[in-house]
Amino acid sequence: MIMNELAKKLTWLRKLSGKTLRAVEAETEISNAYLSQMENGKVEKPRPHVLYKLSKCYGVQYEDLMAAAGYLARSDKGQPEDQELTEIKLMSAKLSDEQKKILKRFIRALQQSEEEE
Repeated sequence: MIMNELAKKLTWLRKLSGKTLRAVEAETEISNAYLSQMENGKVEKPRPHVLYKLSKCYGVQYEDLMAAAGYLARSDKGQPEDQELTEIKLMSAKLSDEQKKILKRFIRALQQSEEEE
């Protein structure tokens, strides 16, 4: 079976977040079996409240999951969040407050160096 867009996105987000299906189940109260079916493309259009719980769990825009599931037309959802930005957000969520301050300083330094070129 070819994985649909939602299945790919959910699998990618879960792996990126470093969570197991069981951990997502505990956080969202969505059964492990149902999560697995969604990631394998067997459930193509889960209910919106399920997608909402998953968007909160993974820290992504609800509209992106709604569009991936086919509830929103591409023109309705606005600009999709860049995958690299999503990855950075999920990775930075695991940092300490001090590490986040260092990361902000690093990003500002990068921006400054680009402005000077």
